[in-house]
Amino acid sequence: MEHCKPVSLTDDPIFMTLRNNGVPPALECRGLSKAYGAGRVLLASLDFSLDPGEFVAIMGDSGVGKSTLLNLIAGLDQADSGEVLIDGTSISSLDDNAATRLRRQKLGFVFQAFHVLPHLTLMQNVALPLLLNNTPPARALDLLEAVGLGGRGDDFPRQLSGGELQRVAIARALVHRPTLILADEPTGNLDPETAHEVLSLFRAEIKANGAAAIMVTHSMAAAASADRILILSEHGLHAGQPARSAGERQ
Repeated sequence: MEHCKPVSLTDDPIFMTLRNNGVPPALECRGLSKAYGAGRVLLASLDFSLDPGEFVAIMGDSGVGKSTLLNLIAGLDQADSGEVLIDGTSISSLDDNAATRLRRQKLGFVFQAFHVLPHLTLMQNVALPLLLNNTPPARALDLLEAVGLGGRGDDFPRQLSGGELQRVAIARALVHRPTLILADEPTGNLDPETAHEVLSLFRAEIKANGAAAIMVTHSMAAAASADRILILSEHGLHAGQPARSAGERQ
């Protein structure tokens, strides 16, 4: 953490061009603060933004507020002050029903424990966000093909390995073309080789689909797949140095 520097997520020429062309950030957090219990402050006046197509890894010690930050961004928890904007819409100001609709349409989620439904086929699992948005499910087959599971749409989760289950989760997160993907320790249950394969796929697919992504992780090897690494600590959110060059990530 001694090599951290203040966050500056908009100095990349590509993202500056997006801003100059009037494309709104995929995500903006403005003055985000959250405390628990007897004044235990997890987040204090947090400001940062994420542009379309940008993939950021967030690291930090356990208990520092990484998962809390994801919950605030998703509107699953309420900040004490500040606001969160998804694709220009303030989720902080929405009622529960409107926030649920925004999550269904604009967000995709990838979890450490996969959270696929065991009684549904792979096709049905991936198509679920489409059905919730009243959208035809045909794209689910395309996403299964993209993640290397073509022809297995009728299989059930019990027939898959951990790496394959996470591929299903990635396909499900992307199938409805969300603005933003939130990934909480997506490789935490995978061996190093499988984790590398899954992260390479994750990065390729979010780039191909034009989504922005935030990945919370304790693994520097996982974080190295991102465009940028941010460190969350009691002192706030700071930019760390990428572990590899863009060419090495591709």
